[in-house]
Amino acid sequence: MGNPRLFLYGVFFLLVFMLWQQWQIENTIPADSTRTEQPETPKQNNENTGQNSDIPEAAKSTAGLATLSPGNKKPAALVSATTDVLALTIDTKGGDVVASKLLAYPETTDVDSRPVQLFQNEEHLYIAQSGLLHDKVGEQSKAAEAPNHNNIYAYKKKNYALSSGENTIKVPLFWKSPTGVVVKKTYILKRGSFLVEVVYEVKNNSKNKWVGRQYRQLKRGGVRDEEKSYFLITYTGAAYFDDTYTKLAFEDMEKSSLSKNIEGGWAAVLQHHFVSAWVTANNEETNLYYTKAVGDDLGGKKYIIGLRSPAQEILPGETKIFRSFLYTGPKEQEKLAQISPGLDLTVDYGIFTFIAQPLFWLLSNIYSAVNNWGWSIIFVTILIKLLFYKLSETSYRSMAKMRKFTPRMQVLRERYGDDKQKLNKAMMEMYKKEKINPLGGCWPILVQIPVFISLYWVLLESVELRQAPFMLWLNDLSSKDPYFVLPLLMGITMFIQQKLNPTPPDPIQAKVMSVLPIVFTIFFAFFPSGLVLYWFVNNLLSIAQQWVIIKRLDA
Repeated sequence: MGNPRLFLYGVFFLLVFMLWQQWQIENTIPADSTRTEQPETPKQNNENTGQNSDIPEAAKSTAGLATLSPGNKKPAALVSATTDVLALTIDTKGGDVVASKLLAYPETTDVDSRPVQLFQNEEHLYIAQSGLLHDKVGEQSKAAEAPNHNNIYAYKKKNYALSSGENTIKVPLFWKSPTGVVVKKTYILKRGSFLVEVVYEVKNNSKNKWVGRQYRQLKRGGVRDEEKSYFLITYTGAAYFDDTYTKLAFEDMEKSSLSKNIEGGWAAVLQHHFVSAWVTANNEETNLYYTKAVGDDLGGKKYIIGLRSPAQEILPGETKIFRSFLYTGPKEQEKLAQISPGLDLTVDYGIFTFIAQPLFWLLSNIYSAVNNWGWSIIFVTILIKLLFYKLSETSYRSMAKMRKFTPRMQVLRERYGDDKQKLNKAMMEMYKKEKINPLGGCWPILVQIPVFISLYWVLLESVELRQAPFMLWLNDLSSKDPYFVLPLLMGITMFIQQKLNPTPPDPIQAKVMSVLPIVFTIFFAFFPSGLVLYWFVNNLLSIAQQWVIIKRLDA
């Protein structure tokens, strides 16, 4: 078997794999027996009623929840909290996070580029909601006994900023029921961190026992057109962790809803390079994880993933704390792993994660020495080439022999014509006599395909390479080459490799192989330059190795 055909098979395998991944993202419904039809939610005394309510169910015995705080008639306002890396905007209606800007991550490489914004209370809604639910049993009170995300909080000031010498910002919000239940909701931000602590301090000054629980949820519109790509297959959607990393596409939420008790864990919404997640403060606490698809006034759909805590009893005069964490930031694996088990899996390397993670570790350690991601890719490519040197040598030696005997094989084809049986017998006799293994070039290449796919996902998914400069005009290894120089050079190396390989005896296959460098040059023109750099360097090393082997055999 000649190398051109094997190379074509390898490329075909890679493209089929990528298309399969995209099909999985867009069409597959996870098989989860715990997902049931969306339960009926009790009607709320607000604009969100019935099936479209975005307030989770408190308990089976829960009656209507009031949405206005009688003790606070002020209109809602926006409160800002800014650290060195994160800028949050908190709406006093519900105390929700309606905007989050990642100050260290600009949208583009332009000098005046604005920072990446995850949460936004705009046309494409994406917010972090949280609140308390009062379990009302027996005689119902018409007054609100717990603030959900429709209640309005009181606040001290509108702007909080981290000053020099400070490491923490605390943003307190206040709510009080007519019966005397006092709630203080506090956002705690720290220097250099994208993790925000959210604390509810509930003091029961009423005459009756208070029973309630907290809920936390992420609410977002569907996948935007600018988030879709036919060249870069990335996932935008929800996910949760229950000892297993599970993705939930927004489309799946419309078909069925999640309702599952999970100990610890987290619920998240993912996009390329960034993630937002609600994380439990106690890994031993069991929460109800749920999803919903709700309509809006414009006829669009909003998707919710959240978790609801167990109920707590607070006797008259007692105070208790509800605590959780909100992460909104980049997918930095080491930091995510420290926050909660499995959160680092949101950096999704696919089925070859067990290969991709060591590759990323190697890439990161080389970067710490050379301080340039482009050179890190080059050195990793060299190391991978050295690792498979013997396998590649076997493959190239077999191809070189096949190339040397191509004229003799052509003579055999002309001699036997359409008699396939005699042709195959004659070729096998020649292979045996000349000690040629026609499959010698196959297995070494097939073994390397999982490594290539793994490195592809590492370069595509790792936020560390986002907007990482290399040299000269390549100022962003995560985006395409603006002048298409690197794809053109890669195409040239493919053409040279083709000339070193045996010419396919089949005329149709030969024509296909002749245009393959052109097709791949066009195809790779839209790939991140980091991936093209890997392929280009790998081709250069392969050409050098093939040339040496051919010269040795010729000698």
